[in-house]
Amino acid sequence: MRVPLSWLREYVDLPATETGRDVQAKLVAVGLEVETVEQIGAGLKGPLVVGKVLTIEELEGFKKPIRFCTVDVGTANGTGEPQEIVCGARNFAVGDKVVVVLPGAVLPGDFAIAARKTYGKTSHGMICSTDELGMGDDGTHGIIVLPPEHEVGTDAIELLQLVDEVLDIAVTPDRGYCLSMRGVARETAIAYGLPLRDPALLDVPVPNAYGYPVKVADPIGCSRFTARTVVGLQPEARSPIWMRRRLQKAGMRPISLAVDVTNYVMLELGQPLHAYDRTRIDGPIGVRRAEQGEKLTTLDGTVRVLDAADLVITDNRGPIGLAGVMGGANTEIADASEDAHTTEVVIEAAHFDAISIARTARRHKLASEASKRFERGVDPQAAAAAAQRTVDLLVLLAGGTAEAGVTEVSAPSGPRTITMAADHPDRVAGVAYGRETVVRRLQEVGCDVYGQDELLVTAPSWRPDLNEPNDLAEEVIRLEGYENLPSTLPTPPSGRGLTDRQRLHRRIGRALAGAGYVEALNYPFTGEAVLDQLGLAADDARRRTVKLVNPLSDEEPSLRTTLLPGLLGALRRNDGRGSHDLALFETGLVFRPTGHGTKPVRLPVTGRPSDEEIAGLDAALPRQPRRAAVVLAGAREQAGWWGKGRPADWADSVEAARTIAREAGVDLTVRADQHAPWHPGRCAALYVTVNGEETLFGHAGELHPRVIKELHLPERTCAMEVELDVLEQAVDGVLRAPRISTFPVATQDVALVVGQDVPAADVERALRDGAGELLESLRLFDVFTGEQIGEGRKSLAYALRFRAADRTLTVDEASAARDTAVALAAERTGAVLRGA
Repeated sequence: MRVPLSWLREYVDLPATETGRDVQAKLVAVGLEVETVEQIGAGLKGPLVVGKVLTIEELEGFKKPIRFCTVDVGTANGTGEPQEIVCGARNFAVGDKVVVVLPGAVLPGDFAIAARKTYGKTSHGMICSTDELGMGDDGTHGIIVLPPEHEVGTDAIELLQLVDEVLDIAVTPDRGYCLSMRGVARETAIAYGLPLRDPALLDVPVPNAYGYPVKVADPIGCSRFTARTVVGLQPEARSPIWMRRRLQKAGMRPISLAVDVTNYVMLELGQPLHAYDRTRIDGPIGVRRAEQGEKLTTLDGTVRVLDAADLVITDNRGPIGLAGVMGGANTEIADASEDAHTTEVVIEAAHFDAISIARTARRHKLASEASKRFERGVDPQAAAAAAQRTVDLLVLLAGGTAEAGVTEVSAPSGPRTITMAADHPDRVAGVAYGRETVVRRLQEVGCDVYGQDELLVTAPSWRPDLNEPNDLAEEVIRLEGYENLPSTLPTPPSGRGLTDRQRLHRRIGRALAGAGYVEALNYPFTGEAVLDQLGLAADDARRRTVKLVNPLSDEEPSLRTTLLPGLLGALRRNDGRGSHDLALFETGLVFRPTGHGTKPVRLPVTGRPSDEEIAGLDAALPRQPRRAAVVLAGAREQAGWWGKGRPADWADSVEAARTIAREAGVDLTVRADQHAPWHPGRCAALYVTVNGEETLFGHAGELHPRVIKELHLPERTCAMEVELDVLEQAVDGVLRAPRISTFPVATQDVALVVGQDVPAADVERALRDGAGELLESLRLFDVFTGEQIGEGRKSLAYALRFRAADRTLTVDEASAARDTAVALAAERTGAVLRGA
């Protein structure tokens, strides 16, 4: 909700020295989220005046139409002579009143105005458009043409209200009344302790039998419908400048007088309204549920197929509007520029069910200013006042006449009363407010309060969110100031720190961050399209997803089964914004359906659920394993004076898995594999040992070129994804620090020739098993292929480090351990010592 400060001052007598920043601080203190304060007209400097076009000369010989004008600006230029101005716009004529900026002025954006020669003439200033003055869109996209009654030489800065401050308030769903100047003014008055001039306090005639006929067939969907009629509207009447400027500052585009008036009253009182051209309505206005498949063309020109749950406004022909969302094109108010003018209007001010309107707006993907207010709660008692305010403005500004008939159809309803102990806010906040403070604060928000120790509170009609004692306690606490609540930290009981599982997950995150990866948290939603782009087979388990009943996006209606889509999306966005050397990681849950899930039971909130009910909820949940994933692209090591650098490759993704395994103290086995979405020749399967058996832990490697193309990723993008729950099962007790020997190390190098298809991991495992307890570490430092080795063969060179805990090893002991390791490798993999 955009709130111009000049408009707000009409309802609350704020001190003249108060700025938008001051008001922002006050409103934030009472719980409103004021995101920004926009300074409209900042840096604007006159002279900026009203001028009258005297002559227009068309200049020839240029690529675009150019006009040389003389404009009467009175004495604003110091001479009283006509001002000569070159202008390219064509939406004004001789005799029109326009806005002229003279040399010496400064327009928004620090645009200084001076006399300059252009198109063979000297232009002494500019004839201004709304864009040049920072006024917003008025639909003309041309020069501002003012009504003829404005005097030449009048200060246009004041006339057009070009300098102002606008508060941009993020209204939460429970504070729908603040989607109006009335609601924000009420909060401002409370914050400053000043009286409120309520714009809804109007003299409203009582309903009678002479109003426009209305039939409400669904009183639950429409609890109140007020109709008023105004006739004799002047077709040439335009919205006054003050109204257009307030609409623009509030973020709305002026359209026509009748539409502008309904929008203005909606912003003022929070009650959405709709104006129908009475000559286009056939018979009584009705309110009912739509028939399945019924069609309606809305004001945006879209033909909409209606659902049986949609609430519609009708006449004898059928639907003429989508109730609370958008009107129909067949009863649209004609613009003054059209041949068929609207001179008679029927004003609708109704109250619709919030849930029904919210569902209709989402069903048709048609969010509007009206639906935004209805779904957050509109004051049902404001409908009659809003209709009266609209009638008054149309009579005043368009010369119309209000007919005596007043229609009001309403369903019976009573006030909402809440019983609350007078000290309940004290007990909630831990602060002794006292009964007088509690009563005063509740009365300030519009409640009627009776009683002593037990308060009987009647909530105001504009606060549908006040339904129970805690709601009332919140009002007292926020108005007394959240900053005044005491801050008391609870004393944690000893021996209840993080679990082993939590510690492991945190260590893994720190280890990946220490290895140069940046954590990227993504939404846990996915869709079929991205699974297709990943090249997953039709029977891949990752395609069996858990569907959401109310997804945030129709394109991602399911919960993720893999972390890769979100991470790859983050990598793509960052690469597109200029960050090409990327290493990202994420740890989080994925969701796998069990295949035998049951529908969960909705539990009551009046008491703690039983163990059986909790077990039933758990049984309905999908399996939720925790995973970790990394993605890499660009340079893994930057180039510099120290060297050329190195691009990220598949080995880095495998090393990320090794980093995770090391944090858990688990040995990792790496084998070649083929698994989507990885490149079939550059994919590694990762295994750990669980209960004596090798168990698949995850995959790593370079992504398939087809996947990279489909997802628009950088070339040679690599990824790794592992399941941390499997890693946790592989942990063998408490992770212990290694014992450091003080004796020297003995190093032995060995080069083994094996078949090209023999995995290096198999050779490494054989060497480890054969070397025995004396082996401290083993590292592959070279892989060689060539004619010297033979076709289909490769040489693997390893560095073996031997060390004893209690003595210095002899050369014979180290050599014997090496020979035993080589012998076992030869037995298992067919390895042969190179050169033997």
